[in-house]
Formats: sequence, C-alpha cells, structure tokens
Amino acid sequence: MARTPVRDGSPEAGLAARILRARAWNPLKLIDGGDHIELRRFAGPVRHAELLTHPLRVAHVTDIHVGRITPMAVQRAAVDLVNAQSPDLVVITGDFVCHSQLYLDPLAELIAAYRSPVICVLGNHDHWAGGAEVRRTLQRAGALVLDNAHTTLTLHNQQLQVVGLDDAYTGHADWQRAVHGLRPDLPTLGLSHIAEEADRLWSAGVSLVLSGHTHAGQVTLARLNELALGRVIGHRYIHGIYGTRTATPPSGAVYVGAGIGAAVIPLRIGERARREVAIFELGATPGSFPEHHDEQPALPGRPPSERRQAKRIQAVEDKQARRERKAARKARREDE
Repeated sequence: MARTPVRDGSPEAGLAARILRARAWNPLKLIDGGDHIELRRFAGPVRHAELLTHPLRVAHVTDIHVGRITPMAVQRAAVDLVNAQSPDLVVITGDFVCHSQLYLDPLAELIAAYRSPVICVLGNHDHWAGGAEVRRTLQRAGALVLDNAHTTLTLHNQQLQVVGLDDAYTGHADWQRAVHGLRPDLPTLGLSHIAEEADRLWSAGVSLVLSGHTHAGQVTLARLNELALGRVIGHRYIHGIYGTRTATPPSGAVYVGAGIGAAVIPLRIGERARREVAIFELGATPGSFPEHHDEQPALPGRPPSERRQAKRIQAVEDKQARRERKAARKARREDE
C-alpha cells in the first residue's frame, strides 16, 4: 500500500509516523484491536519476595464488559489465555457488564470457565447495572467477591492476604473497613477498580494493588490517553505500573490494566491500548526478568469534587429506582 508522504518536522508528520510504525497498523484492526490479547508479565514487590518461600502466579483481568460491544469469542479467548498460564489465582478488578443485566448468564459461564480460584471486586458499571445482581452472578459462578473486605488464601502451603475494595467511583469504597485486621507478617495483594485508592491501601501495608477502569485510555498514540484521562478527567494512574515495588509502606505500587472489553465504543489504537492479561509472579523481584513496562511516576491528578461524587452516587440510586419501577410495572401486568 502506497503511503502518502508527509512533510518532515510538522506535527502531522510526527503523528503519522507513529501510526505507520505501530505494529498493529491495519485500518481493519484499529476497531477494537482485532481479537489479539496482549500477555504482559511482571514481578511482584520485594516485600512479597521476602515473605514467600514459593512463587505464586497471579493473573490479572479487568473491565471485561460482557455485552454486545465486545464479542464473546474475545471473552472466551481471554479465559483460555489465562488458563494456559496455569495461575495459582485469578483476580478481576471490576466492570463485568456494560449497561444492563442482559448478559449475566454468559458472564457466569465465563467466570466458571477459569480453572483457578477467582477473586473479584465490583466496578462502576456493575453498580449502574445492579450491584446485587452482578455480585450474585459472580458468586453463582464460583468467584469470591470482596466488598471492602479481605481474605487469606493458602497456596502452595503458604498464606496470601487479598484485600478487595468495592467501587470508589460510585462511592462504595471503604478502605479502613477493608484493611481492618490485616496481618503485617503476611504478603498482601490489593484489588480496587479505581487505582487512586492504592494510595490509601499502601499506608495499611498493601504493597501491590491491581486496578482497572481506564481501559488505558483506548487510544494511546501521542500520549492522548494521558491528556484525556490525566489532565482532563484527573486520574493519577492511567496504565501500567506506578509507584515502587522496592520500598516499604507507606509506599507501594499499583498496576492499572488495559482491560479486555469496552463499554461505549470498541476503538483501541496503540500498543499500550491493546486488550491485555497481566501475569504477576509474586515472589520474584523486579529486574529478575524482562517486563513489559517500567515503573513510572504518577500524574498530578485531581480528585473529584464533593458535588461530582454526590452526582455519581445519586446516579446509582436513580438507576436502581428505575429498575424497581420497571419490575413493579411488569409484576402488575402479569397479575392482570
């Protein structure tokens, strides 16, 4: 295919060059990134290496958004990719659905297909669609859902604490309740749909937090994701590892996954925007094997105002009220 020449030195030349150099350059594959899922691998924090005698492999999946926008073939491919890694644990950090409860049965089938234990936390889309219903679906499929709580697993005859926050975007997170009673002598992994909650979990001794929500911005060319999600929306963490895995609390690291699905438009452009499964080798130290991203500093960020947060909470209540009115009308029609 002939390429249209662009004058060197212009802003258009720089952007065009980045696009043309991208490994996935193919107009037919720009929409939803095709069916490719990137497998990214990272070491855990030094604190885990100090406390674990046997390495633990954790698969991180986020933002699957089961629904009409993301093909089920892609969803099943993600499960197959995770199972092929033989993880000791699968963690999924929220947004299981898009905007409704129409796909709860396919969601249950996907979760049940994992061959390793699954631990989850909910995201904002789950609460918008109906948090109680999504939670029951996950539990029916065999997953453990952590709502501002922690649990202790025994894997390879050693213990791992997992802390799970309910969704902070919709006002459901309570980090103090979640970390109450944590043992400082055990390795601890944190789960939070919103990555900014990691700052609080680090102070409680949670040295690594896994998150989602941003989809990496879905367009990562020319750092457009950082512009849109960082400067405009105010996120401190967009995609990849932030913080440090070598320091002791109150410092720590957070990883923000790019996700599998989409909730509005399926457009994904750029290497960092590709759908992904991330594997964390807990017990391995940073630098012991090549990783896909270096640790990076947080963006300045900007917390939501009280007014904005109140509107988010109200949105969940309004959606729940509409569902209840719809259910009541349906019941009355069936009684007539």
